[in-house]
Amino acid sequence: MLIIAGSLVGSSGAILSYIMCRAMNLSFFSFILGGFCTAGDVQGAAASQQRNVKSRSADDVAFVPGNAESVVIVPGYGLAVARAQHAAKEMAQKLTEKGVKVKYAIHPVAGRMPGHMNVLLAEAEVPYDQVFEMEDINSEFGQADVAIVLGANDVVNPAASQKGSPIFGMPILDAYKAKTVIINKRSMAAGYAGIDSQRAFLHGQVDHGFWDAKKVVEDIVKSID
Repeated sequence: MLIIAGSLVGSSGAILSYIMCRAMNLSFFSFILGGFCTAGDVQGAAASQQRNVKSRSADDVAFVPGNAESVVIVPGYGLAVARAQHAAKEMAQKLTEKGVKVKYAIHPVAGRMPGHMNVLLAEAEVPYDQVFEMEDINSEFGQADVAIVLGANDVVNPAASQKGSPIFGMPILDAYKAKTVIINKRSMAAGYAGIDSQRAFLHGQVDHGFWDAKKVVEDIVKSID
């Protein structure tokens, strides 16, 4: 029974990994062998795309969504690692009480398996009417005042539209189209697809914050109070 159960779990994980690799235009065998692109590819991309990244303090960033009319939250793997789903829900509640229209944008392969973000938000009891799949929310980013990207990278990376990119052709969340984009990452380290992070957000309206996702969300909640 243990062998059968282990086989089912292992095969399920392999199938999910294969689905994610296909969605991101990545080779499943390259993933198994330990990488999606060579170190030279990453270094070359970084060298050709060096730009200044505008970073703000947590207090500065916290002021922005509290004075917006519409906010779209984009959760990613960093949110899961920081276990910030409950703090994100509290932030959304505070914003809603102030009259801000809040929505969550879910990419189908955000996290480490399909549906990962849906499970996290359901655990935090986020209202289902605030959660939208990619195809339903993408057209609204252009009208959104603020997009808050919490620990996501590849699923919002405009490099997907550039030929030669490892994720070329992969559907992404169009967070970069919002009037103001707040990106929270621990560092400028590459995402799951091995793409240098400076290629992801080079637009003037983007603010970066290098903090733990839970901390920045809690700071936003305090600022709203």
